[in-house]
Amino acid sequence: MDEPAWLTWAREVQALAQSGLAFTRDPYDVERYRALTALAARMMAASSGGTATADALEQSFVAETGYATPKVDVRGAVFDAGGRLLMVRELADGGRWTLPGGWADVNQTASECAVREVLEESGYVVRAEKLALLHDRGRQGHHPAGPFSIYKLFFLCTPLEDAPVATGPNIETSDARFWAEHEIPAELSTGRVLPHQIARLFAHHRQPELPTEFD
Repeated sequence: MDEPAWLTWAREVQALAQSGLAFTRDPYDVERYRALTALAARMMAASSGGTATADALEQSFVAETGYATPKVDVRGAVFDAGGRLLMVRELADGGRWTLPGGWADVNQTASECAVREVLEESGYVVRAEKLALLHDRGRQGHHPAGPFSIYKLFFLCTPLEDAPVATGPNIETSDARFWAEHEIPAELSTGRVLPHQIARLFAHHRQPELPTEFD
C-alpha cells in the first residue's frame, strides 16, 4: 500500500531542499532552497487534515541538515521457548501494542540498537539472531503517515534471561508480555508495526532459513 502522492511529492521537495542547502554556496540558491522547505511544509500541512501546522513542520525540516537520507527505525521481534512474541504497550500511542524498538542511535550497529531498545522498553536481555524484514515505511501502509522517509528493520531475537531485569524508570512503555500468534492484540500501534509484518515474523521464527525480506 503506497502513501498518497501529495505526501511523496512534498517529501521529495523537502529532501531536495535539504540536500541543496547542504552543498550550495550561492546565497541566491540558499534563499530558493529555504523557500522550497517552506513550500514542502505548507503542502504537508494543507493535505494532512490539520494534524500539523506549516510552521511546526518547517521547523522540523530546518532542523534536518546535510544530505537527506531515510531515518532508521529498529524493532526487536523476541520469541520465547514457546514460540510467543514479546510486545510492549506504547505510552506515546495511547497504550497500543507494538514490538519494542525506536530510532537507531549513532555509534551502534543496527542489531545493537534493537537489543538496547528491547532492554529499555521491556527489561529483557536478548541476542539478535537475524534481520528478518527491512521495510520502507511508506510502502507498507503504516498509519499515520509521517513527513520523513523511514526504513524499518525487524530483527529476530532470543531471550538470554527467563525474566526481565530491572532497568530503572520506563517512560516509553507501560507493560510487556508474550503473545501466541492467535492472541496478538487488535489494538496495535500501526505507526510502528502492522499485522502482516507480525505474521511474517512468526513465519521467520518457524522457518529460520527464510531469506531476509525487503522493500
